Amino acid sequence: MKEIVFLNNNANKWKKFEDLLNPNSKTTPDEIADLFIEVTDDLAYARTFYTRSKTTTYLNSLALKAYRSIYKNKKESYKRIFTFWSEELPLVYRETRKYILYSLAIFLLSVAIGIVSSANNIDFVRIILGDEYVDMTLRNIENKDPMAVYKSMQETEMFVMISLNNIYVSFLAFVYGVFVSIGTAYVLLMNGIMLGSFQYFFYEYGVLKESVLTIWIHGTLEIWAIIVAGGAGITLGNSILFPETYSRIVSFRVAVRKGLKMAVGLVPIFIAAAFLEGFITRHTDFPDAVRLFIILASLSFIVWYFFIYPQKVFEKVLKQNSKTRNELS
Repeated sequence: MKEIVFLNNNANKWKKFEDLLNPNSKTTPDEIADLFIEVTDDLAYARTFYTRSKTTTYLNSLALKAYRSIYKNKKESYKRIFTFWSEELPLVYRETRKYILYSLAIFLLSVAIGIVSSANNIDFVRIILGDEYVDMTLRNIENKDPMAVYKSMQETEMFVMISLNNIYVSFLAFVYGVFVSIGTAYVLLMNGIMLGSFQYFFYEYGVLKESVLTIWIHGTLEIWAIIVAGGAGITLGNSILFPETYSRIVSFRVAVRKGLKMAVGLVPIFIAAAFLEGFITRHTDFPDAVRLFIILASLSFIVWYFFIYPQKVFEKVLKQNSKTRNELS
């Protein structure tokens, strides 16, 4: 059966099932269970014949909602905090990973633009970073302390200021997605160009190694969080451009919920990055091995929590869905 025929034959049933799962619906568990069996049958068929299809992704999501609705209980309220970080958020990151990768691609392209522009125009760095910052950094390089800027403010004050600024940037990258992703792309573009020109500036003056071992102590988490926030913004923008089986307004609402979860989930990461920048980055006298360890530990966390762990959670949920289907059959 062609996918479009399969979709047309079952769309009304799936829509009815979505309505039954509405929290305000007065549906009995038996009604949900009956439809759940039908939907998981459709999911099994879709996974067999339309493996990488959006229809399969949609049915996976629908089956997961049903599973949670059938097995919800009064203890869920205080467990929600734990399950949000251990299950709900990782599943959202897995579902939106292609948009996160789009965001990463835009950001890397922007970094490349910053590097090439700086290499071909000696005034470009000053345009991007400002004369005051460039002149101050040149003085620091002359004084053999190129990263002295990170020692210029009291630790706690710096931590608070950077935390608030980073959270603001992330929500900006997300909210700007409402402009069909163009606004998000602009935020990524500006931050990427700034990073590229920033790093080339230190390369040009022969202190690239020191800048990398210092800046990326906090920058690994900070930059990645901005990229993920960009992914949330692209998710929002694409919901308007490509609503798929939903109406445009429903697609937008679903994307807002996903994007907000992604943005809220980044808050602890931004706080951790700000802590590192405020209290650790300033210690340029730390051995290179220690600084490199912090950078690699941050990178390892990113790979694990945003890619490896979400896949494991997804596979676990699929097994739970299969088990539930068998129990209800």
